[in-house]
Parts: sequence; C-alpha cells; structure tokens
Amino acid sequence: MKVFVFDLVPYDEHLDHLKVGKELPWPLPARHFKPDVAVRTYAEHLTAWETMDRFGYDGVGFNEHHTSPYGLMNSPNLLAAAAAQRTRRLKLLVYGNLLPLHDPLRLAEELAMLDCMSNGRIVSGFARGIPREHNVYGVPLSDSRARFEEAWEIISRAWTEEVFSYEGRFWSYRDVAIWPRPVQQPRPPVWVPVTGSKETIEWAGRHDIPITPGLAPIRGLREDIIRYYAQCLTRHGHRLTPDHLIIQAPVYVADSKAQAVREAGPYLLYFNQTLFSHGNITEASLQRDAGYLGAGSFDYVRPENMHAVSGARERYRDMTMADIERDAEHLPWGTAGEVIERIIAAADHAGAATVLVGMNRGAMPQEMFLEQIHRFGSKVLPALQAHAVSKTPFA
Repeated sequence: MKVFVFDLVPYDEHLDHLKVGKELPWPLPARHFKPDVAVRTYAEHLTAWETMDRFGYDGVGFNEHHTSPYGLMNSPNLLAAAAAQRTRRLKLLVYGNLLPLHDPLRLAEELAMLDCMSNGRIVSGFARGIPREHNVYGVPLSDSRARFEEAWEIISRAWTEEVFSYEGRFWSYRDVAIWPRPVQQPRPPVWVPVTGSKETIEWAGRHDIPITPGLAPIRGLREDIIRYYAQCLTRHGHRLTPDHLIIQAPVYVADSKAQAVREAGPYLLYFNQTLFSHGNITEASLQRDAGYLGAGSFDYVRPENMHAVSGARERYRDMTMADIERDAEHLPWGTAGEVIERIIAAADHAGAATVLVGMNRGAMPQEMFLEQIHRFGSKVLPALQAHAVSKTPFA
C-alpha cells in the first residue's frame, strides 16, 4: 500500500471566540487575521512535510480553499513549489486545483512547471470546489460541471499534444504549445475526489481516473460509490483495479483508545463545529436548489445510505465529545496495532491500494502533529507499506 498524508494547513489559532451562536462569521473580516500566525502556519507545515519525507511516507496532499481559516492553501501550487524544494522523494498531491474557477491553460503550465521542479513528483488532483468559492469568484453554480469538464479537456490536450487549439464555451485558445512540458509522460497522474455525485463518478469512469470514494470513511456509501464507479469504468472499456481507489482514514496513534479521544477529540470537534462548513452550504437539498447538484446526482445510492450524502449541517455543528468518543470506536484511533488492523481491513474491504490519512484536523499544535508523524511513521507506516491489496471486491 501507498500512504499519503492529507494536510488542510488550517490557520494555526482557534477562533471559537468569534462565533455568533454556532456560526463563525462569514466573511471573516481582516481585523481578525494575524500575519504572524500565518507565517508560523506555513513554516510549521513545511517542516512537517520534510519530516514525512525523511520517514519514507509516499506523499503529502493539500487542496484549494478560499476566504476561510479552514485552510491557508488558497494556491496549492505555491505550496507544492515550496515543498518541492524542501523534500526529495515525497510525492506532492495537489488535491486539487479547482477547475471551474481558473484559466485552465495557466493551470496546465503551472503543473508542468511543478512536475519539472519536483523531478516528476506531482500527482495532480482536480476538483470543482464548494459553493462558497463559486460565489466568491462570481462563477454560477449551474456552470460548475460544464466548466470543470471543459477545463479538463484543455489541460489534458495542453499536456499531451504537440500543438493544440481549442474553441469552447468558456475558454478558447489558438496554436498553443506549452513550455515546459511535464516530466511524467504522457502526463502526471490525475486523481479526483468524489463526495458522492454520480456526475463526477461517471466523468472519472469515462477518463479512467482514480478516485477518493467518499468525503468520510462511511462504509455503506463508499461501497455504493465504488460499485457505480466500477460500472462506469467497464462501460468505457476500463477495469477497476486497486490503483483506482484511494481511501481516506482519520488516524491518531496513542497508548490507548481513551488517550486518543482525550488528545485528538477537541481538535476534531473544533474542525467540525467551527471550520468545516464556514460560509458554505453543505446541505444537498440547498446545493440542488442552487444548481450545484443535479436532481439525480445520488440516485445510485442505496436508500439506507442517503443520510451520508445529505450534508446536514447539524451533523457537524452539533457534534459533541460524546459523539467523537462513540465514533472513535470504529476509527483507526488508538494503539499502533489497532491503527494498522483497521486501515488494512478498510483497504482490503474497499480494494484500495492507497490510503490518504488525516492526522491534524482542527489546527492541532505543531508538537502534536510532529509526534503523530513520528509515531505513525515508525510504528504503523512500515506495516501498511508491506501490505499488498490485490482484489477489488466491488468490481
């Protein structure tokens, strides 16, 4: 198995004191921003990634979000450029650039530059982004899907064709040959995160692109996504393999389950209660009304799993430590042995050859994050990397 760490690079100070009722104000005015905190945040995460490189993790991932302390990764490409100079073998997963919001030719060029700067270590993820960011950038939610698919075609052609021209609905180019070109040929690996919408699953199946099935490690929904994805791959002449699937796993290595809950619980609680849906609509019904989701986006999901794609805000805003203690019974939190056992079981069950672990949700202090990198890297990582996933049960 390959093991990547997913790092949201959250603003390194808790802001619960700014909440009005259950909500952090949005937009969050500039007077609440502290430059020294941002400087520290970037420096600490780059140090953490250097540490992962030394321990032999396979990769680190970061994504793109805007206008929120949820994460200071407005430009994941800038983060990748910095990480490329501080690491030697670690894969750099940009997960991912938000295609509907940016000029796709510029993204193709920047990612080609990054692949050269890192000597072929870029894994390029592409995503649509959340409704908050479409509103900030003035992109209609109803155009999101079409802009995503058009941007992908442009980037793919820019990377792989000698010279290309394109006449589209949103972007047009004539006689373009980008320099530099990617080191990895015919293009860098591309992954796409799937929160559940069938349109993204169908797009990934059509283009034979690996997916991260599900926003959270919820087994029933994950099974539905993988089954439908396998059908879509087959429909277009492809075959599901373990390399097509990347599962997510929140981890915390401690001396006991109780210690893990006690130490990591408050930070996960802050992430869910305060950061996760800041300024954003998470409810599927509201996203459907706004044109971001289609009427049939979840019609492949079994009825008993529909709650997992509802996006109900109260699931996050009203979470308590008692909820976390209950949920932790089913998570890879606890001793190294339990973490190994649970991650391998989840990977075998899904048929996934890669795991994307989260260690530091909710602006965990740097010393705790580094301790997790050390503990997981020395006690868990070798066992996971030695394990081979050979079957895809839901194919």
